[in-house]
Parts: sequence; C-alpha cells; structure tokens
Amino acid sequence: MDGLGRRLRASLRLKRGQRGQSQNNPGEAVTDPERIQEHSPSNFAGGQHFFEYLLVVSLKKKNLGDDYEPTITYQFPKRENLLRGQQEEENRLLRAIPLFCFPDGNEWAPLTEYPRETFSFVLTNVDGSRKIGYCRRLLPAGPGPQLPKVYCIISCIGCFGLFSKILDEVEKRHQISMAVIYPFMQGLREAAFPAPGKTVTLKSFIPDSGTEFISLTRPLDSHLEHVDFSVLLHCLHLEQIIQIFASAVLERKIIFLAEGLSTLSQCIHAAAALLYPFSWAHTYIPVVPESLLATVCCPTPFMVGVQMRFLQEVMDSPMEEVLLVNLCEGTFLLSVGDEKDILPPKLQDDILDSLGQGINELKTSEQINEHVSGPFVQFFVKTVGHYASYIKREASGQGHFQERSFCKAVTSKTKRRFVKKFVKTQLFSLFIQEAEKSRNPPAGYFQKKILEYEEQKKQKKSRDCEVKAVVSRSV
Repeated sequence: MDGLGRRLRASLRLKRGQRGQSQNNPGEAVTDPERIQEHSPSNFAGGQHFFEYLLVVSLKKKNLGDDYEPTITYQFPKRENLLRGQQEEENRLLRAIPLFCFPDGNEWAPLTEYPRETFSFVLTNVDGSRKIGYCRRLLPAGPGPQLPKVYCIISCIGCFGLFSKILDEVEKRHQISMAVIYPFMQGLREAAFPAPGKTVTLKSFIPDSGTEFISLTRPLDSHLEHVDFSVLLHCLHLEQIIQIFASAVLERKIIFLAEGLSTLSQCIHAAAALLYPFSWAHTYIPVVPESLLATVCCPTPFMVGVQMRFLQEVMDSPMEEVLLVNLCEGTFLLSVGDEKDILPPKLQDDILDSLGQGINELKTSEQINEHVSGPFVQFFVKTVGHYASYIKREASGQGHFQERSFCKAVTSKTKRRFVKKFVKTQLFSLFIQEAEKSRNPPAGYFQKKILEYEEQKKQKKSRDCEVKAVVSRSV
C-alpha cells in the first residue's frame, strides 16, 4: 500500500502544459488519480456496456499490528485470456481501487452501526480514457459487530444518479446473499446503456419475492446526468458557490472539507459541473486518501475533497493561494481574498439573481440541476459564446483560433478583462482545441443556448430600431 501511495503521489506532481500538450505522466499506464480530461463524463450516446467490473472491497487485518488493509474479495466478471499488456493494465487498476474505496486510512474496528455512504472516484489512463468508481459502503448483514465493506462498480460512463439506483439494487440483494447479486449484474452487463431519455428494463429473480422488473431511465438532458447540486446548495450560500465557481474558472487550488464521503463526493462533482461546457483538466480527487494528503502541497491547480478528521494535517501543510471550504460549517477557512472580484460585476449579479428566483419552489433533483446550472451556462454564453466566429479555417478544415480578435470583440471593459484571463486557462484551451478540429460547432446544450442568445439579441436590436423609427417620425 505504501508503494502504491508513492506511485500515486508521483503521478500528482503535474506540470502545467502548454496548449496542445498532454499533462499525463507517460511513466504511468493507469491511475493518474481523479484527473478529469477535456471530455465530460456524460458524453455517451448509448449502446455501451453499463460497467466493466463489480468489486467487493473488504478490510483484512495486516499480519503485523492492529491496522486493516482494504482488499478486493470479489470480482465480477473475471477477465481471462487477456494479452500481457492488458493484464498488466488490469492489475494496476485493481491495485489502485481499494485505496479509493477506503480513503480514510487503515485504523478500523468492528462496528454494530454504520450509516451507508455513496460516493465515487475517477481514475485516468495515459491515453485520457477514464474509469469511474461508483461506491456504496455499508455493514455486511449478520449478527454482532462487523467491518464495513464497499461495493464498487467500475464503468467508463458518467451517470451518477443511475448508478446510485443500481447500487440500491445491489445492496438489496447483498442482504440476502452474494449469489443473488450475480444474475442481476450479469443481466445488467448484457444490457446496452440507454440513450438520453430512454429506459432499459431488467428482469431479475429474488428468492421469496419472485421475478422483479427494474427500469433504469437515463435523463433526457445528458449534460447534467452526472451531478446533483442539492447537497452543495444545502452546505453553502449562493454567494459562496459563485466564489468557488470564480476560483475554478481561473484554475486555482480548491479544497473541500466534510465529515462524510458522500458529501465530499457530491459537492466536488457539483463544483466541477458548474464549469460546463468546459472541463477541469487538473488534479481532481473527490475524496483524498490519507496516504495522498500531500496533494494539498501541489504547486499546480487542484480540486480535492478531504475528510474533516484530517483538518489539522491540511492546515499544517505548506499551501499557497488556496480556497479552503468547510462544508460542515458553510465557511471559507482560507481564501486568496479576491474571489468576489474575479467575475464581471454585472454578470455576477445576474447569476445571483437567477439562482435566487424561485429556488425554494423546486421539487425534483432534475429541476434543481437545471435551475443551478442554467445561470452559469448563460455566463459563458455571454462572455465567450462568440468563439466559433473567430476560428479561421484552412481548406483542409483545420481551424485556427484568432485569440486577439476574439478578445477585442468583447465591448464591455470588465468582460474583456475577464475574457483575457480566461483564454489563457487550460479550461478554455482544451475546449478550443476540440472546436478547431471540428468544421461545425458541436450540436449540444451549450450551442443551443448560444443560438437562443443570438436570436434574443437580434430581436432586441429589431425592436430598438422600430422604437427609433417611431421617435424620429414623431419628431
């Protein structure tokens, strides 16, 4: 475990790359832990397998001392006939996973009560592909004190709400027997992942209950299917969420503190999702394992979650220009000091006004997600939504972004000052790289909002012209 910790710590010593350069460590085939690449985890049309593995990670006592070591005690499916390179890659993956299933260290004791926790982590391969671990930690069924175990589903697909429902079904069967889990997961593995808005129905037999039909529906608006903003709203004020967004936009260091794994996982995913259509491209660890706490000393940008029990270790670490967010108390323990001044004042007020309108009337998680995400998407529409007009294309179709002209096109001085900083970030650079490769802007939610905004501006201009004409005639 110590060796793995050293390897993972080494993979976090990232240097901020220039545009077009990979930040992956070529020496590691798997597990640059938790680094989100330029592709959103929800960009899946449908048809893929739901998952790669179901794993059970249990605590086993070490040979020496009273500490426990997380160990994989069940794996479905068992992969056979792999090529040597594939086998090595799988072994590295499987060695890393237990560390993230029990990130809170090795000091455990059997328990009679333990609140179940649902959380997730991301492991990134050198080729940029990612595997997401969806975890449910709970006490096994049975009499007497027990050690918690983790059911972990490894998938390439980002859809946290849907996988939480799958973990509910796994937990229900776990209370009966491991043997009941196998046919359910086998049926799930054989089913194709549904397209946005579609449903897949699984047939499953449970002893004493008979045959059940389980429907799994994917949200129609796929850009929000990997997030739930309700926990972030519960923990923080709207003004604080905007300041976290502002810090993330300039790719600063952000640490979230909370007691529970679920709170950390959901809040950090929500904070990263505010950046849509851009994606955090730096160190990203929803729950930092104890052996990787040195991450908070990184000189490069990061967004990480740390359990409150490690607060003193974090405060004692040498850190510079970090935003330290206490989710338990809803406070900032450390900040740079300029978080309120990063965004253009008018646009910042627009975000706050939009978030505050009718927020107490929202009922479902889908309504909350759309309400929270919308103002931040609109912020990017108003500041950089004109990007496609400033990509000059060669005959081959390859585009070249005209950065200087793009910035000059922003008429407001406060907006232009912000845009000049934002275009230098990896967030924007990676987005523009993809846009330069494509002849047409991607037909997604962001492009839809850009077109709506352009149409609104045209209509306003037309109305203004009509008013001027009426005034001039009356004069």
